[in-house]
Amino acid sequence: MVKAQLNNSISVDCVIFGFDFEKLNVLLVDRVLKDEKTGKELFSDLTLTGNHIFEHESLEDAAARILFDLTGLENIYLKQFGAFCDTDRLKRPNDQAWLRASGRDPDSRIISVGYYSLLATEKVTLKWKGRNVKWYPVSEVTDLAFDHYHILQSALRALRRELLYEPIGFELLPEKFTLSQLQKLYEVVLGVELDKRNFRKKIARMKYLIPLDEKQKGVAHKPARLYMFSREVYEKTRKEVLDFNI
Repeated sequence: MVKAQLNNSISVDCVIFGFDFEKLNVLLVDRVLKDEKTGKELFSDLTLTGNHIFEHESLEDAAARILFDLTGLENIYLKQFGAFCDTDRLKRPNDQAWLRASGRDPDSRIISVGYYSLLATEKVTLKWKGRNVKWYPVSEVTDLAFDHYHILQSALRALRRELLYEPIGFELLPEKFTLSQLQKLYEVVLGVELDKRNFRKKIARMKYLIPLDEKQKGVAHKPARLYMFSREVYEKTRKEVLDFNI
């Protein structure tokens, strides 16, 4: 069997967003470099999830593979949002040291294609892959390895734009949810505070938002009605001119 070959010039970086009903999170990976002789830690920081593509696979397949390796989930929402190829994107001292330690040419040029993914965090069981992987609040991330902070911010802008005109927010929610949870999602992602009455009027026009004969269970407050998103209804009505701008 021929061993799959990596393309060392092209990588895929995945910005994996998750929502926990309170904040928007991003999945980040620990990067720790130790001295080979002494074992002393030289530095530690965080990266997005990513890897080089194999010569035989498409960009989309590479993104799906990376996501599956970390979460075990398939058929997850993935959206390509940009390519990153600045000549100095790998030139910071820690990045150069990391590349040397991993046997790669620190002066080589690597083009990265960015994808963002949306997950309901309750669906994800993080797996140990030799490096720690953890959810971090997007609002608290101030720096990342390589140019990954720039990629994260680009993904966030793309997510906000698409959220206004496509029903992608439901990818961040469990199958059944309340209207308050849906409003909280929009507020957290868009970074705004929404008027409850106007929000309810807006979503009342969403034919694909289906009310269920079920209510929340095990909550301290009055249980709210549950809803679900119908992809089938959305596909039938998507030819309508819709504006999700709330």
